[in-house]
Amino acid sequence: MNPMKISTKGRYGLRFLLDLAVYGTADKPRMLKDIAVSQNISEKYLSQLVIKLRRGGLVSSVQGAGGGYKLTRPPKMITVLDVLEVMEGSIAIVECLKNTDMCVRSGLCPPRILWSQINQKVRNVFVEYTLQDLLDLQHNGGSNHESNSQTQTLCPVR
Repeated sequence: MNPMKISTKGRYGLRFLLDLAVYGTADKPRMLKDIAVSQNISEKYLSQLVIKLRRGGLVSSVQGAGGGYKLTRPPKMITVLDVLEVMEGSIAIVECLKNTDMCVRSGLCPPRILWSQINQKVRNVFVEYTLQDLLDLQHNGGSNHESNSQTQTLCPVR
């Protein structure tokens, strides 16, 4: 298993939340079927993802007529790291960073020091970006984040 690979769960979970950030409001939650259409993701698959997102405290559901899903916090308060860790678990570029018991050499391993430093830098990038930052990047053509030196594009949120 490649510990650093971000799966469909992580990518689609992020798209789900970005959709809520764009279209959902505190007084009008977003229906799952509307998110599915907007993001071109099956409603059945989204219904599986929303379980993790609710358990992780990132979304809440509103029952009844006009019900649906909404963010539990403003988009500027939800980092990409928050989303990925809810959807994927702890982010680590090598397995021994998550589970030191798996390697008897973990305390004496020079490469582990390097892996740990790289892993922290990756985590720092994920924590640096919020849902709001991603929306702003898309809106401004990818050039408004303070530490962003290259233009980036995101998956379209329709």
